Amino acid sequence: MSKADPLSDEGLQSLRLYKYSSIDKSPISKYILSHYWNGFVKLLPLWLAPNLVTLLGFFCILINIVLVIVFVPDLIGPAPSWLCYSFAAGVWMYSTMDNVDGKQARRTGTSSPLGELFDHGIDSLNCTLASLLETVALGAGSTKLGAFIAICPCLPMFFSTWETYHTHTLYLGYFNGPTEGLLIATLMMIISGYFGPQVWEQKIIDFLPYPELFGDYNLRDLWVPIILIAFFTAALPGSIYHVVNARRAADLPVAPVFLEWAPMLVFTGSIVAWLGSDDSHLLEDNHLTLFCLILSLVFGRLTTKIILHHLTRQPFPYYTVLLVPLVGGAALANLPRFGLDAVTPEFEHLYLQAYFVFALVVYGNWAWRVIDKICRFLDINCLTIKSRKTEKKES
Repeated sequence: MSKADPLSDEGLQSLRLYKYSSIDKSPISKYILSHYWNGFVKLLPLWLAPNLVTLLGFFCILINIVLVIVFVPDLIGPAPSWLCYSFAAGVWMYSTMDNVDGKQARRTGTSSPLGELFDHGIDSLNCTLASLLETVALGAGSTKLGAFIAICPCLPMFFSTWETYHTHTLYLGYFNGPTEGLLIATLMMIISGYFGPQVWEQKIIDFLPYPELFGDYNLRDLWVPIILIAFFTAALPGSIYHVVNARRAADLPVAPVFLEWAPMLVFTGSIVAWLGSDDSHLLEDNHLTLFCLILSLVFGRLTTKIILHHLTRQPFPYYTVLLVPLVGGAALANLPRFGLDAVTPEFEHLYLQAYFVFALVVYGNWAWRVIDKICRFLDINCLTIKSRKTEKKES
């Protein structure tokens, strides 16, 4: 476990070597959406900072999360049509802002490593939150299915971040989450708005032959398998391939990099153990939304630390303190397996509330410290464009 400080003088000096690199092979991105993004960015005023563009997109998701808490607290509703359309608009605007913030940075000459950190940090926070909107639009409710719909996208996001750490390049394949994934999610929300979330309760056997193969499963049940199949057949193998090639090209050992999966295994294993316990009360009394808010902060801290260590050329970070209460919650939910009494629903809810406050404070304090330190070092502002004094000779 590394105790290297990415905010040390040595780490910050590495920011001087920053050069953003990405490869996007998506035909939809290249031939269709790129024209839309290039046109949209021209509508933004030149005084608008790129990081603020990113944040405005994230607000489109946060506003819809608030609407969920107010109008569909049980996550099953069914959600009214206008709310599903609001989800679709929020996800679409988030995707748009996420793709034009870099273009805005180039327009204004304000590209910086902070921009990459801010952009992908927001993406990490959004993984669970945008997916929670999918849970509501599908009418999955506070169920294990609803929880996994909200959590599954964290898997490809982590391994994409891990891949970028080693290759120094963001790879987006021919079919990827930020483009096709969000397009499918947006379309699904529009369908829910038009037909109602109950449309996903249609049995698979109504559309396909061989009913004995699909039994009593409905369209909603397909969502998680589709995500997992895409992850295990495309995203994960692609990440491993690129990382192995990068390590070999640098004449570095390959095997140790797989130990870096440990924090994600702890994260995923704890969630599965907590949700899977028969004595857990996570899916009762609308606690799933609070749990997803917590996971957003925990996962956001986990992956953003990797991005920060990538930018500052520091050893891979295996640990974040926000994982500790997650492991603790999973342990508490499984106490009866060890012959101990199960925790009460009231205690588990109190534990969740305390965990949320702890995660919010820790994440907020850490994010503030990182942003402030980088801004001071690079002499830039985070959410505004700093005016530069020009000498007479230069003028």
